[in-house]
Amino acid sequence: WMCGPALKGSTVGLVGFGRVGQEVARKVKAFNVAKILYTDSGKKPKNEVATELGAQRVELEELLKTADFVIAICSLNPKTQGMFSAQRFSLMKPTAIFINTGRGGLVDHDALYAALKNNKLWAAGLDVMTPEPLPTNHPLLELPNCVLLPHIGSATYQSRMTMCELTAKNIIAVLEDRTMPAEYI
Repeated sequence: WMCGPALKGSTVGLVGFGRVGQEVARKVKAFNVAKILYTDSGKKPKNEVATELGAQRVELEELLKTADFVIAICSLNPKTQGMFSAQRFSLMKPTAIFINTGRGGLVDHDALYAALKNNKLWAAGLDVMTPEPLPTNHPLLELPNCVLLPHIGSATYQSRMTMCELTAKNIIAVLEDRTMPAEYI
């Protein structure tokens, strides 16, 4: 019984290279991947971090054509809404695995279904969907090569305690007329 491709020796493409994308790069690097590619619309240059992680910035189309694993971890905005479309899935390798932990609105779920059903993609893993949860009759739920999680990426005791502590620190900072330590978790 073969489960699919391994991270070791693969090319991982990160769509989004903010704080979370950089942390994902650190994690996958430990699996001895051959390459880490990223695309990012951020205004802050990330050359130092990219060099530290051995990551290379490329255009989205190159990332999609090259990566064995495509991980969507960018924010949702008018520019990224539906960015993972039939046209973009068609650029990916038929052996590629698509993972979305960013926002459900990044993905055209009907296009993803078609790509998976027609063996244009090897598999997909989604922690976020639109709507959330997907309707019980959504065709993605029928596919053996699609894993759906109910947006539980942060559902650990440690993550939730960190969220509570940060919320408390932010409230105190606002009440004391100081800048909040962090606006995102």
